[in-house]
Amino acid sequence: MERYKPNVTVACVVHCDGKFLMVEEIIDGKSVFNQPAGHLEANESLIDACKRELYEETGIEASPSKLIGVYQFSASSTLAFLRFTFLVELESQCQSSPKDSAIHALHWLSLDDIDSGSRSLRSPLVSRCIHDCLAGKGCTLELLDSTLLSIAAKGNP
Repeated sequence: MERYKPNVTVACVVHCDGKFLMVEEIIDGKSVFNQPAGHLEANESLIDACKRELYEETGIEASPSKLIGVYQFSASSTLAFLRFTFLVELESQCQSSPKDSAIHALHWLSLDDIDSGSRSLRSPLVSRCIHDCLAGKGCTLELLDSTLLSIAAKGNP
């Protein structure tokens, strides 16, 4: 039996004054909305991946305040994800621009705007993570320990 290997991703629920920062991407010629998100890179902590993806997709430099949740998602029978979603709280709705050319635009949207169905969401996780955040789900970042990443960097098997 082949070993199960989901894609490990991070996402940032960016919140300020009751609005959420969404990225608009063009996927297969279709406009979709998502949180700033992307794949974990080799020898990168989950928190560092969160900060990197936030910067690449929005131009914003900020750190997460908590882990909202860890989500398993199957996009198809051959494509699965393990998504670590973080909360980033901002003091103001800053205007910024993506560094990643795959991001078409940035939008500050209310939960009603996101849930209205007028915009295509990249996955059901987009809305789910925001609802979980607003319900108070999550834990401190102390749960995550990346101190042993240095073993691989030193060339150990």
